Order: sequence, then C-alpha cells, then structure tokens
Amino acid sequence: MYSALQSAHSIFAYIVLSILFLAAINAIIGITSKKIFTTKDLRISLFALILSHFQLLLGFVLYFVSPLGSASLGNMDKAFRLTSLEHPLINIIAIALITIGWSKHKKEESNNGKFKKIGIFYTIGFLLILSRLPWANWLN
Repeated sequence: MYSALQSAHSIFAYIVLSILFLAAINAIIGITSKKIFTTKDLRISLFALILSHFQLLLGFVLYFVSPLGSASLGNMDKAFRLTSLEHPLINIIAIALITIGWSKHKKEESNNGKFKKIGIFYTIGFLLILSRLPWANWLN
C-alpha cells in the first residue's frame, strides 16, 4: 500500500504542479494584458485549487503510513527532516495561500483585481511547493 500511495503522490504531483503553473501564468497574462476574467480563467484556477487540495490529502495519508513521515519526526538527519517536517509544513502553508488567493479573488469586483489575487497567491504557493520537493526521492 505504501509504495502505491507514494507512486500516486509522486505522479499526481506532476499534474498538480502543471495546473498550478498554468493557473499562475494565466493570471499573470491576465494582469499584463488587462483581460476580462472569464469562466475559463475561473475554471483553471478552481481546478488548480481542487487538485492541490486532493494532493494534500494524498500527502496526509502518505505521511502517516510512510517510514519517512511521522515515524521519523524525531530524527534530525537532513533527508529525514525534509520529508518529515519541511515538505509537509511548507506544502500546508502553500496550499493555505492558494486557498486564500481563491477566496480573495471572489471578493474582488475588477477583472484586474481577480487576476492579481490569483496571480500573487498561486505563484507564491507554487514556488513554496517547488522549494521543498524532495528532489532526490522524486527523480529516482
């Protein structure tokens, strides 16, 4: 079960990172070109939000069944610290920022304001996720 969950979490990460990148770039293009916020923009952003939350749920399950997760929390070796503390904590913060961006964009009246909220919060969330990926484990 552990290896299947780990594979699903790793494979799904590519999808989540791709759609988050697409949502952030779409918002930045919307800001710079002064576009109207359409249902297509809404769906891209919402899809990124939903997929990132689903990935977080997969990560929570994996965290509690993995020998690299909560079981190694007391070990302060660099590799264990990344997988048991830094990766989960930073990703929770990143997804919280993505959620805040989604919530704030709904309260905006202007198209530019909607794109700004999504662009700022989704980009910061995307960069935070990239900063704490366990690249050595992920690329093998």
